[in-house]
Formats: sequence, structure tokens, C-alpha cells
Amino acid sequence: MVSLTGHLDHHVFQQIRQASGTSLPREAYNREFQAAYEGARGVVWKLERAQHFHEPYVPSWVAMVEGEWQRSLRLVEEMRRAFPADYEGFAEFRRIRVVDPPLTPYMQWELHVLAARAEAGERARVVPAFAVRDYEPDRLLPELLILGDDLMYEVLYDHAGRHLGGRRLTDPRVIGPCREALADLYDQGEDLLEYHRREVVPLPPPGRGH
Repeated sequence: MVSLTGHLDHHVFQQIRQASGTSLPREAYNREFQAAYEGARGVVWKLERAQHFHEPYVPSWVAMVEGEWQRSLRLVEEMRRAFPADYEGFAEFRRIRVVDPPLTPYMQWELHVLAARAEAGERARVVPAFAVRDYEPDRLLPELLILGDDLMYEVLYDHAGRHLGGRRLTDPRVIGPCREALADLYDQGEDLLEYHRREVVPLPPPGRGH
């Protein structure tokens, strides 16, 4: 289903780590990103690569970790009501979600959340991990948000998946190639709702944990 076209520079994401940027702690990053998102035009791009994150501020995630799967799904349904407000009147939001089977408990949970977001207006596609291997010679892809020609955030997490904040990058020479690579991956991806129906809905409840 997905194969890289080979015309893109496979070192494009490595260049992010050498680029100068401004580090922001979590609360400052959240405020700045929200303001930037509200003012964005065109397409906002998001790349998610890690297969687990630590989200204790989300009750549905907490229920999943505690082994209360049905309660977790009910809480996802409660979250669903708020999602349209995240997209109506804003720039088109395109998410590329890298998936590395077999699904971790976190990924099984998150794909239910992302399906609800897709139904609310997010444009999300799934890309299998093997399709990004050429971009990962020595480490996994970064978590990225691109909001314009001169604004990108590398979203930062610790080893346990706890959100630490973000690093703001503003060099178009770094951002442009990243956006081209994300657009290429997105074009090759599978609609997240189709993937969710086929691969996630039939699964039994996950075990406890991330």
C-alpha cells in the first residue's frame, strides 16, 4: 500500500535536530501553539511517530491504563462532543499517524480517539512504520507540527512519553523540505477511519499499561 517514492532527501528530518530553535516549557508551548493555530491559514500538518505517550490529564487514557476498557471507550464518546470546535473555522488539520503493529495498548486507545477526531473534521491518515524506515537511520522521526512557511514546532517528550513542551523553528529552509516530506507520506497513507474500522474495532480489549 505504501512505498516511498525515493525523490525526497531522507536526511530531511535529521536536519531538524541541528537547526537552531527556541525551547518552550509545556505551558508556554501550549499557549503559543494555540494562538498560532487560531491564526493559521491553509494546512496545518502534524506528524506523530511514538507508539505510546503518557497522558494522565485525559480521563479516558487513565481508565485504559487501569484496565477499564469499556469505561475508557465511554469517556472517548464524551470527548467526541467537544472535538468539532477544534476544527470549525480553523485551517485544515492533516495528521500523519505512524503505526507500528502489533498495536500497543496506547495506540489501540489513541486510534479510537483519532477516529472520533476524524469524524469531527480532522484529515488523518495512517502510515505503517516500514514506510518511514529510510527517514530513521539512527533514531525515530520527531513529533512535528507545521503551521506555516516559517513556523514549525518539534513537540518534546521524555523517555516515558511525558510531554515536556516544544521547540520553535522558523527557518523556511528547514521547514519547507519537512512539509514536502509530510505531504509525500500523507499522499501514500490510508484514511484513518478505514484503518480504524478494519484493524482496531475488531480487537479485544488491550492489557493494562501504556
